[in-house]
Amino acid sequence: MSAPASMKGFGPMCCGEWNGQESRSVGGGGGTSVLGMTFIGSVTLDVADLAAAERFYTSAFGLGSQIRLRASEAPSTGFRGFLLALTVSQPGTVDSLVGTALDAGATLLKPAAKSLWGYSGVVRAPDGTIWKVAASAKKDTGPVTREIDEIVLLLGVADVAASKRFYVGQGLAVAKSFGRVYVEFDAGSGPVKPALYRRRALAKEAGVPVDGTGSHRLTIGGDAGSFTDPDGFAWEAASPALTP
Repeated sequence: MSAPASMKGFGPMCCGEWNGQESRSVGGGGGTSVLGMTFIGSVTLDVADLAAAERFYTSAFGLGSQIRLRASEAPSTGFRGFLLALTVSQPGTVDSLVGTALDAGATLLKPAAKSLWGYSGVVRAPDGTIWKVAASAKKDTGPVTREIDEIVLLLGVADVAASKRFYVGQGLAVAKSFGRVYVEFDAGSGPVKPALYRRRALAKEAGVPVDGTGSHRLTIGGDAGSFTDPDGFAWEAASPALTP
């Protein structure tokens, strides 16, 4: 089976697996919706140093209101169970974004390189969040830009099929589903596309050990109210974030 274009570079194909808190902004076939969730309005990262994190995300990726930041000292060790992926058009853009992330203080987890499914690199931000920058193309076809085509939130889950059923019950519409390996939901009007991937495989994709304890340091805002999913990811009621 060939890889859908929107999955190449960050989906399971690239992963080698196919069978009181202050808050600010940084600057198909899945069943019938029950509650009618139509978007992820925000993704909020808990960070120890709010000002430093704000500077990093502006300098590294040029992100604005797509990602929100919140000061928090919630304990967290090891893999936090999620990865944020920036999909771009070509390798030169991957190199540019990975390069500015490293210049801004990120740690390199996987150097940018070609793979069977495209070209990508993985970094860890100073606040501990893991980011993948990926392109399905293996060669540049035009001038290098810093344009981000899509932001994907990959949640590492224990049971993809069970989590898919849970989220369909919350109202998310399935855009693509590949058995118990990978599920991608429709982003709707939101700035971030949610997806599910097996936790162990996601840790391997990120280049880190699978073990982790404590807070995910992540809160997802949507229009279905507040709830916690089977893997402990917290959701809250939110309005859609403004997109550039």
